[in-house]
Amino acid sequence: MPTTTVVHLLRHGEVHNPEGILYGRLPDFHLSQTGSRMADLAADWFADRDIAALYSSPLERTQETAEPLADRFGLPVRLDDRLIEAANSLQGMRVDRNALVRPGIARRLYNPFRPSWGEAYREIAARMVDVVKVVRKEAWGREAVCVSHQLPIWTVRRAAEHKRLWHRPDRRQCELASVTSLTFEDQRLVSVGYCEPAASLYGSGPGVPGA
Repeated sequence: MPTTTVVHLLRHGEVHNPEGILYGRLPDFHLSQTGSRMADLAADWFADRDIAALYSSPLERTQETAEPLADRFGLPVRLDDRLIEAANSLQGMRVDRNALVRPGIARRLYNPFRPSWGEAYREIAARMVDVVKVVRKEAWGREAVCVSHQLPIWTVRRAAEHKRLWHRPDRRQCELASVTSLTFEDQRLVSVGYCEPAASLYGSGPGVPGA
């Protein structure tokens, strides 16, 4: 019989970001009060699962999302740079529809297929596939959680589903504190699942949804 292993990719909760900037990899962006509640709801969703390993991006918002899981399962949070947010040359800027016509921003948007404003999709996919393989090996026959960010999670999902990596950002299915689950039989991916444990809180916080 094949061995079943599940690697769950958990997106962080809502971030306190009253100025609405694209924070990317910038430090000192923490979960909002609503984001902390989202993290608790995500931990509740995992309560009856056989979680053997817990990994996180090194950024504050992902570590804070991982904390309730670490407390619930008595697991250390292992930081892995491969789970980090995608590099983005627009970080630190306020990016909205009006911003897209500003010369300093518009000149970086010439190639949406790479994309030209940040880390290449193929590079994101490669590092995420690498970390999933490592985590799958550690949690063999059980389940694991990796706390990451919207674009890395969505990119590796598209890679897993053999879809083109470039896409419209407004059509990603990867909400705050959502769970994308990769189920393997031995080393073969057999299914991709998706769940939103914190859906009841969407729209309830003052912040701008993060990345």
